[in-house]
Amino acid sequence: MSVTPLARRLSAVLTAGVLAASLVACGGPTTDLDAAGVVKALTQKGLPVTLTVTYTADNDPNKLLGRPNGYASKASFTDKRVDISKVIGKEGDVELGGSIEVFEDAGQAEQRADYIQEIGKNMPMLGEYDYVAGPVLVRVSKELTPDQAAGFEAALGEIVK
Repeated sequence: MSVTPLARRLSAVLTAGVLAASLVACGGPTTDLDAAGVVKALTQKGLPVTLTVTYTADNDPNKLLGRPNGYASKASFTDKRVDISKVIGKEGDVELGGSIEVFEDAGQAEQRADYIQEIGKNMPMLGEYDYVAGPVLVRVSKELTPDQAAGFEAALGEIVK
């Protein structure tokens, strides 16, 4: 008995569905920390950061906190290695250190990072380092060197497992 093309397609779709469900069931990296908790954890990992703003739906400059497809929490931090005399920015701006955005799932965090990177490609003055682990996006000032910024990626990998 030969298998029809429709049966082959149906089998492929079902197999893909089972694989996707298995991956979701196994889960990827995750955390119970909110954005301010991630900043605290970065400090505990030795990064020279200080929490400056914990955002609410009322003061979130992006109007994404708690909204559809937005983040569940957001916080900003300063980094002592950023020379603030050379940066134009106000409290909470990524340029002064960075920010943390925690989403409901990893896909949303990746989407947001891609969006921000696309903006940076089109307007280099808005560029930044972005690191994602599970549902957490860490946005880091471009004022840091690549080696300094890489410390955030390493610490994030230890925080979000």
